[in-house]
Amino acid sequence: MRPKLRPGARCYSRGGRAADGGVSSAQDASCAPTRRRRGIARGLSEARVRPGAGCCGRCDTNLVALTVLIVDDHEGFRQVARALLEADGVEVVGEAADGESAITEAERLRPQLVLLDVQLPGIDGFEVAARLGETGDPPAIVLTSSYAADSFRRRIAQSPARAFIPKGELSGGALAALFA
Repeated sequence: MRPKLRPGARCYSRGGRAADGGVSSAQDASCAPTRRRRGIARGLSEARVRPGAGCCGRCDTNLVALTVLIVDDHEGFRQVARALLEADGVEVVGEAADGESAITEAERLRPQLVLLDVQLPGIDGFEVAARLGETGDPPAIVLTSSYAADSFRRRIAQSPARAFIPKGELSGGALAALFA
């Protein structure tokens, strides 16, 4: 059984796919030191994998999508963010429009990551992040805003958030890179 990569992780195989969709032994060995010990890199056997199984035969890049809860008080942003993230292969499991519903939905849905606007009605994003960070198995929290990080530097540093991404730079790749 091939080990699975973490969401957003990459296999760094140097070669491309073989004509049949498989990967040659030299390509496979370039990212799998354990295969070298078994003789595959020396050409003692031909390593081929089924098409679409991953680039090297050792890693399965057909992963379960990163699950995200989007929290923002602007419905238009939530719709755009959902479309953008889903187009990048991220699974958006829910949305919330304020701090209280963000906490409730995070507990109910158990996403891997909460994309959290810092300016929310009622409880702001920093307080939501603090409360989510106190739970037994907290999700990763990524703060976002239409303002630059400099506007919130001190509060971001004090929060349990993993990162801050300006709304204009949001992408599935940017979120997945946080797990690499």
